[in-house]
Amino acid sequence: MDTHNHAKIQYNNMILYLKLLILLWLINFAPPFMALIFEKKWSTPIDLGHNYSDGRPFFGSHKTIRGFLAGVAAGAFMGAAMGFAWWIGPAAGVLGMSGDLLSSFVKRRLAFPSGDVVPGLDQFPEGFLPFLVLTPQFALSARATLACIIVFGVGAYLGSIFLNRVLLEKPFDSYPRKLRPVTRFRELVSCQISSRPLRFILNFEDAFYYHIFMKTVFRLLGIFGKGRRNALVVETREVSFRFPDLPRSFDGYRILFLTDLHLDGLEGLTEKLIEIVRRIPVDLCILGGDFRMETSGPFANALSHLSALLPEIRARDGIVAVLGNHDCIEIVEKLEEIGIHFLVNQSLALERGEERLWLAGVDDAHYFKCHNPEQAFRDVPKDAFSIFISHSNEIYDQVGQYGPRLYLCGHCHDGQIKIPPFGALFTHSRAPRSLCSGRWSYRGMPGYTSAGVGVSGVPVRFNTKGEVTVITLERE
Repeated sequence: MDTHNHAKIQYNNMILYLKLLILLWLINFAPPFMALIFEKKWSTPIDLGHNYSDGRPFFGSHKTIRGFLAGVAAGAFMGAAMGFAWWIGPAAGVLGMSGDLLSSFVKRRLAFPSGDVVPGLDQFPEGFLPFLVLTPQFALSARATLACIIVFGVGAYLGSIFLNRVLLEKPFDSYPRKLRPVTRFRELVSCQISSRPLRFILNFEDAFYYHIFMKTVFRLLGIFGKGRRNALVVETREVSFRFPDLPRSFDGYRILFLTDLHLDGLEGLTEKLIEIVRRIPVDLCILGGDFRMETSGPFANALSHLSALLPEIRARDGIVAVLGNHDCIEIVEKLEEIGIHFLVNQSLALERGEERLWLAGVDDAHYFKCHNPEQAFRDVPKDAFSIFISHSNEIYDQVGQYGPRLYLCGHCHDGQIKIPPFGALFTHSRAPRSLCSGRWSYRGMPGYTSAGVGVSGVPVRFNTKGEVTVITLERE
């Protein structure tokens, strides 16, 4: 009985220690988490930009009123959730954030730049001060208190290393995106974790919904095979747009528009697409993003299919591409090596004699949210004839002010699965449904949303077809 009671006491103590550590780690994590979400919003420095007598800041720009309040709020919420007395969580938050300020004050006096991680100095005050309340409140021994402070410090240090050396550091020198922790985290989850179990856990929603639930439903209904056969039906659609101000030398200009290829997701699709494109000579080919099937893991298989397809494309002005929500940023360098010109919030001028047609392309606007139309149009002269390229139609209302004559996009797959008379089950787009398939117009700006070549999520189509689009520009 004594042994049983002793084991129970030990177990309860371990649960208490774990709760306290989680409480303190969440208090520690709250300020950078708020910075992840809000970036520069409400980021007033807690020292209001004032300097100490040595001419250096009191705390530095990284210590904000928002961060301090977030730490206290996290403490209050988690303390209540863990069943502690109402005042324990807020007190731990105030003391933890005060310890954080103390370490920053000392670091500024020692001339460490704001944001630098100093092992021990960064973690000890923030871990120690809350135990001025927690130790007497929970009757912790000196040994238990010291152990908790050490474990907290190690965890907080590893967290700061992850933040500063993974989420706040460029993955490679030519990284073209604005460095944002939320973007880097999405890239990490989607592209840089190769372990299959970990990928499944971190992308559980997609993995479960598409690979387990939806496939099971279609198989139980006995229509999975039919859906796969439907997905291999790819039409060539000829579309023309007429413009009064199209430069004369571009009258009759033909563009092969291929988007949502997902070639590695459906056996036989690459070969079918090669048969189609090798018979279509054009002036330019535009790839609208989403080169791989999966939303996570390696892209080597997709790259292999693309390497087989690209030499078969007959476009005298070459191939231009943008990124989609399935695409890893690392694929840009690989595809540029084999001749694709990527527009990652950039523009490109096509020339015919002295006349120009401009292309402006943005980064993914759906998942990575790295689109920047202002940057993409920065070098495009005002009133110049331009075509805007985005993987998604979701920024239709942001782009009109830059005056593109045409908006090209994909992403929606024409719904991929349609049920008459209701239409598409999902468009996976925040844009109105009227902008999710074929021709459309928004405030005088014409657009075209391709049904895409391949399929996403589940390799099936019902009441939709894949699409290879040939767009002809005509002068009125």
